[in-house]
Amino acid sequence: MKHITFYLDFISPYAYLAFEKLPEALMGHSYSLTYKPVLFAALLKHHGQLGPAEMPGKRDWTYRQVLWLAHSQGIEMQLPASHPFNPLALLRLAVACDAQGLPNRYVCESLFRHVWRGGAEATDAQRLQALTLQLDPKRAANSDEVKAQLKAHTDEAIALGIFGVPTFAVDGKLFWGFDALPMLRAHLSGDTWLEQHWDEAASVVQAVRR
Repeated sequence: MKHITFYLDFISPYAYLAFEKLPEALMGHSYSLTYKPVLFAALLKHHGQLGPAEMPGKRDWTYRQVLWLAHSQGIEMQLPASHPFNPLALLRLAVACDAQGLPNRYVCESLFRHVWRGGAEATDAQRLQALTLQLDPKRAANSDEVKAQLKAHTDEAIALGIFGVPTFAVDGKLFWGFDALPMLRAHLSGDTWLEQHWDEAASVVQAVRR
């Protein structure tokens, strides 16, 4: 049985789409799964990047594309009232729901749908209070322990070379993005072509640096 670690941030529409589609994408395979919340903004800062929703033009395209992807894949999705937003409250709530900071699928589903269904403000105080009551975490989301676990998850992702969410880690390989689900399935299936060509991209010489 393969073990997959799913690095995610609830701010990402692509992470939401991947979360919703993952069971179907991997149907028929035997695997275990760990959900690991990370702060996407910290990954971007480490790699010196802006998020897609922070770049004019790309921002509009991102929202159009994710809505189209959701429509074409039969996934319910509405954009939140404002985006990007500060996701720390949601990430910490997820971490607070498990002693090891590893929320289960129900917790992640509740948080993703809180953001990406209904079109409301993701950080609205009353909505967050209701969600907290629903999930009933055993630890305070703002505790030092929870904050440290979220930072540890994020530091781990950076150390692995993860630059975005969603990222799936399995067998020392990283699969990034909603559109990587077919590649992830191929790997779990023992696809020999994928294995033979996995390192090929890393051998390309970088001729220009900016």
